Amino acid sequence: MKAARALLNMDQRTLSELSGVSLATIRRMEASADTVRSNVDTLVKIVDTLDREGVVLIAEGADSFEGGRGVRLKG
Repeated sequence: MKAARALLNMDQRTLSELSGVSLATIRRMEASADTVRSNVDTLVKIVDTLDREGVVLIAEGADSFEGGRGVRLKG
């Protein structure tokens, strides 16, 4: 999430406001060491918001130039 926000020059508060997810939840999710854990509804809200704002989430094993998971701006 941090990388996606960085691409958009977006702070946690803005993501919270746009997604309808509490700031505390976003902070907790970003503080996770590895896999972000949350309920499905919360994850969907965040993913939909990032997509709407112009970020593509790249899953592990998906086609990408460098391989591996990550984020990029829509082209």
